[in-house]
Amino acid sequence: MAAFIHPTAIIEKGAQLDTSVSVGPYAYIGPKVRIGPSTVVHHHATVEGNSSLGRECEIFPYALIGGKSQDLKFAGGHPPLKIGDRNIFREFCTVHAATTEAGCTIVGHDNFFLAYAHIAHECTVGNHVVMSNNATLAGHVEIEDHVIIGGLTAIHQFSRIGRHAFLGGCAKVVQDVPPFMIADGNPAKVRAVNKIGMERNGYSEEDVRQARSVFKWLYRSGLNRTQALQKLSSEEEADSAIVKKIIEFIQTSQRGLA
Repeated sequence: MAAFIHPTAIIEKGAQLDTSVSVGPYAYIGPKVRIGPSTVVHHHATVEGNSSLGRECEIFPYALIGGKSQDLKFAGGHPPLKIGDRNIFREFCTVHAATTEAGCTIVGHDNFFLAYAHIAHECTVGNHVVMSNNATLAGHVEIEDHVIIGGLTAIHQFSRIGRHAFLGGCAKVVQDVPPFMIADGNPAKVRAVNKIGMERNGYSEEDVRQARSVFKWLYRSGLNRTQALQKLSSEEEADSAIVKKIIEFIQTSQRGLA
């Protein structure tokens, strides 16, 4: 794709844009920005700060990529934001840089962020993630691959969402959600296994059965987390990829489980 830079766009001296990047009317590109091949910045969109974007991203009107952290501890400098390939940021999305230069806000590949979605400082977002309209990540949140976040859902600082989890709309997530689970409510509770999401991503019936077995031990057995982990670790399927991933996630949880 040939480059198109509208004459009303402002591209500051020092910005590094691949020759195939397109920038629409009244868009703004800051002096420390780096943008990869075939990325499109639509009219009135802003990319600023110490931000790097990969190839084939698309930034829709009025989105702000690389804005200054809202953390009150911000003390200046040029903290980084790193965004991978083929990410879509719809209208009015905001993605903030880190609070300090030692930190980093990271977004992986092939993600879809709907209108007004917000990613705060030092968040890490994996690959193939969907954040629906007005979904909000507070600082230091970690989102693993293939997570779907419903509209108007808010996730508390330092929380982690495991791969292939599904968060219902308007959920208030204040603790970690294990992989392959569905969480919903205010505050959010784990309700079931994300069977549909697993099937759509190629997981077998046996994989789904193993995830359900873990769900039952964690949420339906009456055992506390330590007891449930001991029980899971003693099961024959403890070495399976599904069970090992969930156990590993739980063992490294700092905020506890939803």
